[in-house]
Amino acid sequence: MNIKKTEANGHIIATAQADSIILKDEQSALDVIMSISFETGCNRIALNKESISEDFFNLSTKLAGAILQKFANYNIKFAIIGDFSTYTSKPLKDFIYECNKGNSIFFVSSETEAIDKLSKAI
Repeated sequence: MNIKKTEANGHIIATAQADSIILKDEQSALDVIMSISFETGCNRIALNKESISEDFFNLSTKLAGAILQKFANYNIKFAIIGDFSTYTSKPLKDFIYECNKGNSIFFVSSETEAIDKLSKAI
């Protein structure tokens, strides 16, 4: 996993790129949170979509809710970077829309957008 730190609006943001799936269940979410937070000291994390299990994007598995709850429990602002246009599920599109209206979880198309959203999150 390649981790880069960026400062924006007085916040340090960690952007991580992984070549394999590292976020696949609740335990791996805790591992990602702890390792990136410990290594960078950041509580704002962006991760590429390819490093997340496809089961996350199938809302009936409840994996998205379980994983995102871990980020919320540890007060981690989180952005997922990728192309979400290939998903046709209306519930998933609604979920992404609602997350993006919030202040903690973001689905974005670029690292620049992730840094922008995370740096402005309250």
